[in-house]
Formats: sequence, structure tokens, C-alpha cells
Amino acid sequence: MKRGRLRVLLGAAPGVGKTYSMLEEGRRLQGEGGDVVVAIVETHGRAATALLAEGLEVVPRMLVQHRGIQLSELDLAAVLARRPEIALVDELAHTNAPGSVNPKRYLDVEAMLAAGIDVISTVNIQHIESLNDVVQQITGVPQRETLPDAVLRAADQVEVVDLAPQALRDRLAEGNVYPAARIDAALSNYFRLGNLTALRELALLWLADEVDTALQSYRAEHGISTKWEARERVVVALTGGPEGDTLIRRGARIAARSAGGELVAAHVISQDGLAAAHPGALATQRALVEELGGSYHQVVGDDIPRALVEFARAANATQLVIGVSRRNRLTAALSGPGIGSTITRESGDIDVHIVTHSAAGGKFVLPRLGGSLTVRRRLAGFALALIGGPLLTWLLVSFRSEESITSDVLSYQLLVVVVALVGGLWPALFAALLSGLTLDYFLVQPLYTVTVAEPLHLFALSLYLVNALLVSYVVDQAARRTRTARRAAAESELLATVAGSVLRGEDALQALVTRTREAFGLDRVRLLAGGAVLVEASAADAAAPGASDVPAPPATMVPIGSRATLELSGPDLAASERRLLSVIASQIDAALEHRDLAQTASELGPLEEADRMRSALLAAVGHDLRRPLAAATTAISGLRATDITLTDSDRTELLATAGESLDTLASLVTNLLDVSRLQAGALAVSLGPVDLADVVLPALDELGLGPDTVQLDLPVETAPVLADPGLLQRAVVNLLTNAIRFSPAGTPARVSASRFADTVQLRIMDQGPGIPADRRGDVFVPFQRLGDTDNATGLGLGLALSKGFVEGMGGTLEADDTPGGGLTMVITLPTVTSTAVPASNEVSP
Repeated sequence: MKRGRLRVLLGAAPGVGKTYSMLEEGRRLQGEGGDVVVAIVETHGRAATALLAEGLEVVPRMLVQHRGIQLSELDLAAVLARRPEIALVDELAHTNAPGSVNPKRYLDVEAMLAAGIDVISTVNIQHIESLNDVVQQITGVPQRETLPDAVLRAADQVEVVDLAPQALRDRLAEGNVYPAARIDAALSNYFRLGNLTALRELALLWLADEVDTALQSYRAEHGISTKWEARERVVVALTGGPEGDTLIRRGARIAARSAGGELVAAHVISQDGLAAAHPGALATQRALVEELGGSYHQVVGDDIPRALVEFARAANATQLVIGVSRRNRLTAALSGPGIGSTITRESGDIDVHIVTHSAAGGKFVLPRLGGSLTVRRRLAGFALALIGGPLLTWLLVSFRSEESITSDVLSYQLLVVVVALVGGLWPALFAALLSGLTLDYFLVQPLYTVTVAEPLHLFALSLYLVNALLVSYVVDQAARRTRTARRAAAESELLATVAGSVLRGEDALQALVTRTREAFGLDRVRLLAGGAVLVEASAADAAAPGASDVPAPPATMVPIGSRATLELSGPDLAASERRLLSVIASQIDAALEHRDLAQTASELGPLEEADRMRSALLAAVGHDLRRPLAAATTAISGLRATDITLTDSDRTELLATAGESLDTLASLVTNLLDVSRLQAGALAVSLGPVDLADVVLPALDELGLGPDTVQLDLPVETAPVLADPGLLQRAVVNLLTNAIRFSPAGTPARVSASRFADTVQLRIMDQGPGIPADRRGDVFVPFQRLGDTDNATGLGLGLALSKGFVEGMGGTLEADDTPGGGLTMVITLPTVTSTAVPASNEVSP
């Protein structure tokens, strides 16, 4: 049976039009003669969506009884029995009610696909499993219904239903998304403009990454190594020289010429060492790359041109930008073709831009002879001996005389020294023997014979060989030390790059692991602890299916102290590389230790906060309790005085003053005790189902507030919350007192409630001056008042106590803007669930 095709409409947030688009597509396919049914659609009370569903065949839902509540779910058996060509299934990430055939709706869809039914479905970006924590960081709302990434990636077609954030807020404000009772809460919470913009970007980037991954997989499966210019990827080669800024800006301009262009900068550290690059120059150039929106990479390679070209191919680069050589013409002629010529020859279908700059063709300097005696250098030494010897002999024979023997010997000696400098020991010995025989044959009497008539001549030939040995030994030692020094410089540069990543604020472990993979050209590096993966870095094409049929080599395990293990997948490392790896392993161990210490320090934070609160508490007692205590003492002393005649009105006034002062004193002491209990974690909380109306109305009676002072909007359908009614009422009283205090005369405060997922939000709003965003956290600090200028309104504990009471009940208290100006205090509490709740518990701050 042919498997059905899955088409998913992806949205950034509720209300962008996914369900509407799905129904429109269903009607279009039906108009073209397709057999389309609505397996399940959630209109959420939207009239336009419900109207669009009319005219489409709807499969009746299955009713499921769960704990006395009747729930309707998709009837999978009915859809399979009906067997349409196309089924419309809304909310792919939905969790089915207990008792359904499958626990998740995407499993129902899988069954339809297996039966040959094409499915069109919808999902929001916040329901993708891998993005769940990212969305929670953006919106502050956890998502309990998630969809495995593999399900969405396996879809035959994924489309983004896009809507500008402000347009979505306008649609929400017009009542086209949620009922009127939920609009204010939605606009002030999940549907903030910043939240919607971030979610929209997340959805578009997710789809773009999936398209890029699909393209890379296709290229790997079909063995396509040539570039595909789906987007411009410009790789800029940096040496750390003064031309770097010019190359980076030119590369950025090339990338900017096409939509979606990408700028990548690469710096190659050779195992034999590059010409010393100033660390400060590279750091400045890296900052410039990141400022222009590009990324910086650093790799290690024996052959610099080949390493650069291979990096460009791995990045699917379309353009490669390099600088004109800084060597002058004489140096270039003596040392052969430079890196630019080699890159141009090996780049293949990657366009190479050789950019001129102010440092091109620098002033005359002696050419450097290299840093190590490679095979190429030794071959060059033999070639110089074979070519230079005959040429020198021809020249000397042409100008031969009886007095020229001294200059002839010195000329051959110079040739041997030059060969030793170029090729080392064996070419120098070869040149010494060849020149000695040639000198004897062509220039020493008798000519054209090789004879050693005098023992002194044999001794001279031995000295000739000793000179060659000594010079070549010095060359070998210098080359070895140069190679060691350059290798150390390359290692130091790599470690400086790693340290710079950490100092710039990047995650230390991630930076270390990522730079390790890049530097050694590994396929994957993972940091493991207790069997779990802490950090992972993989090559962009390492996981592409079908990339290679050659089995991967076994991973190398490097212990990181006693805390973790570093797993290296890729080619084996040389001994010199393992020494550098041991240094990086030490840094990873130090980073792990720092992380553990930071965690310990964060655990000590509450203790420090407790000490600070106790100190503030003692300071406040002496300041704020003195006034009501002094007033009560004075009033009672006046009543007890025998030398003063008091009238009945005087006595009544003194009694009222004493009573008012004692009430104020009792309230302050109660608040202080509550703060102490909260701080000590000894505040008893009795949780149970609470109707918000049973708390808000008594709070209004306690404050003597009427409809002209407070407007209520408590929907009947709001679910009961899990709370302590006494503590919740005290929190509401404090918040109402604060709202009434700052509301303008004649403008009532507002109290509204709305349900959001498994929580209920109680919002207490005023139209006062509000609080700047950077000061909102301060209002919940004990002994703080707005501006710290009013000493006639208590200790400044009301909001701190309210926050402590709410958090003690498992909720949150946050400050937000009131639409139109003012401050809104939002109490968020969980709704009552079937989970058994203990009668009481102790609350920790």
C-alpha cells in the first residue's frame, strides 16, 4: 500500500491562521474533485474559522469519559473506516485523553499515513520538542504538549503560515483570536510584541535550517561535491596581517549582494607554523567579522592552501577571498609560487577573489628559507647540487688560470654551504663529494684525471666534508628549533582564541569543545559526564546520511580529571597534537570546576539574602515602630494624668488615638512576623480548591471598597485555583491597597481573572504613574517604597509579603504595564488538578 503524504502548516503563535489556511486548502482540493474530510478541527470559538469548515465532510468525534468529564477526541477508527483521500487534522502536538487509541495525536496521523491517507495538519513552533526550552525562555510559559522533532522532519512538506507580530496583536485586540475576557491578559503576557517577533524569527530560522539540511543531505546522497549557489557563502582567508580588515570588508560586500549571503572568516594555523601573526591583530579582525554578522573559524593544517580550500568546500562556499601576496617580486621568484597561486589552482568551481591592498608587494627583504627540512627541501638541495655544480664548473673552467685555484676552491666551498642551507645533511655531503671530484678532475694538475698524489690533498678533501657536515648540522638544529617555536606559537594562538571566546561571554565548555573540533579537524567532539552528554560539537556535514560508506574509526576517549570524559571522533592525532589536547583537557577540567563552584555559590545566595533581610528587619523595627508606639504611649499617659482635667471629647479623642496607634502597631508586628516566617521557611500553608470570587469579595469588604472604587471582571467559567484562602486574601488586600493608593481620583481600579493553559491569572490594575521596567523588581524587596520618600505608610512590606504568600502557594506575582498607563499586578496560580494535595506544608523562600 502506498504511504500517505504529510503536509504540516507551521505557525509562530496561536492566531496566525494555520487552521484557517488548512480549511481553505481543504476546500480548494475538494473543489478540484478530491475526497476531503475534516478528521478534527479546533475553531476555538472563531466564527470565521467555523464558517470556513461548513461544506466539508466532518467525521464525528469520539467521546471519552475521564474522571466524570466528557471529552471529545479524534475518532481514528472512523477515519480509517471512511478512508478518504485527504484528512484535515488540527493541532498535531495535541495530547489525547486517557482511554484513546494513541496517547498523542501525531500517532493517530501516523496510522492514517500508513493506511495511505494524505494528511494536512497544523502545529506551532513552541510545540517542537527541541525548541521547548528556548520558547520558555522567550515567553516564560512552559509548553507541556510537545512534538518530537523527528515527526516534523519526516513530513513531506512543511510550510510556514506567517503573520507580522503587530498584525497578530491587532487581530487579537479585535477579538478574532481569544474571547474578550482573555484579550488584556494575552496582550500583556504571551502576545507581547517582543515575544511574537522572537517566535516568528524562530519559526523562519527553523524552516531555513531544515531546507539547508535537506539540501546538504541531497548533495551527500547523490555524491555532489560541486558548489550549489543556493546562497552566497563567502570565505575570507586571514593571516593576521594588515590586509585583514580590507579583505573582511570586501567579503562582507560580496555576501551582501545576495539575499541570505553568509560571511565566514578562516585562519589556518600550520603544523609547521605560519608567519607569526600578531594576536591583537587577529582579535581585532575577529571582532570586525562578528560586527559584520559573520563567523570566525580557526583550523590546523600542514598544507595551508589545501586546508583553506577543504574548509571552503566543507562550508559549501561559493566565493573565496584572499589577499595579494606581501612578498616582493624577487622573493617570489626565488621561493616559487605562493599560497594565492596554489589556492587558485586547487579551488575548482569556487570563485577566488585576489584582493589588492596597501601591504601588497612589500619592501625588499631576504627570502626566508623555511622552518623544517621537508622532503621538498631535501630534493631542492640535490637539484641545486646537480644543476649548480656543472654550471659553476663550466664558469670556472672558462676563466681558469694558474693563479685561480684559490678562488676555485672557495667557489666550490660556497656551493656546498648553499646546498647545506637549502637541503641539509645528505645534499651537502653529495655536493661536497661531487665538487671535490670535479675540482680535482677539471682544475687541478694533471687535468682530466682523478688522482690524489699527496696525502695533504686527501686531508683537504676530508676538511671539505667536515665543513659540509658542520653547516648542515647547524641548519638541521635551526630548522628543528624554528619548527618547535612556530608550533608553540600556533598552539598558544589556538589557546588564546579559546580563552578569548570564554572572555567574550561565550559558554566556556561549549567554546572549548567547539574550538577543539575545529582546530584538529575532527568530525565530532563530545563532553560526557555520568553517561550524559554535557556539550557536543559536530561538523556541519558529519551527520549527513549517505555521506560515506566507509565505517567511522573508533572514538578516542580522553579523561578530564575525575569529572568527565572527552570523546573524539575523527582522524587519529599526532603526538604533538595530543600534547596540545592535554592542555585543552586541563582547561576543560578547570571550566568544570568553575561551574561547580558557581553552582555552590548560587546555593549560598539565599543565605546571604536571609542575612540581609534580618539586618533590614532590625533597622526597620527601630524606625517604623517608634511612631505608633509613641502615639499610643502619649495618649494613655494623658488618660492617666491626674493633674489635667479632660472633657469627654478629649477623652474620646485620646482613646481613638491610642486604639488607632495600637491597631497600626499590631498590623506592623504581624507583617514583621510574617516576613520572619517566610524567611525562615516556617509559614504554614493549607492548600485546597479556592474560587477567586470567595477571596476577592471578602477582600473588598475588608477594605470597604465599592463598585465606584473597584471594577470586577471575574468570569464564571474560571476554574478554581489551588491556594490557601487566608493567605491569598491577605495578598489581594495588600495589592488592592496599593492599587487604590496610586489610582487617580475618580478612576477605579480593576480586578480581572483569566485562564491560561493550566493556570489562572488574577490581575489587579491601576491607571497610576506606573513603575519603570528597570525598577519593578525593587518593589518586591522588603522595606522598599516607591521613591523611598513616604514614611507614613508602614514598613514597605505589603508587596514583599504578597509575593511571599503567592510563591508559598506555588504561584507567581509579577508587575506589568497596564494598557493605557499604570501598573498591573498579576497573580498566577495553578488550577485544581486530580493530584492529591497535602493539607498543609512549610514554605521555603
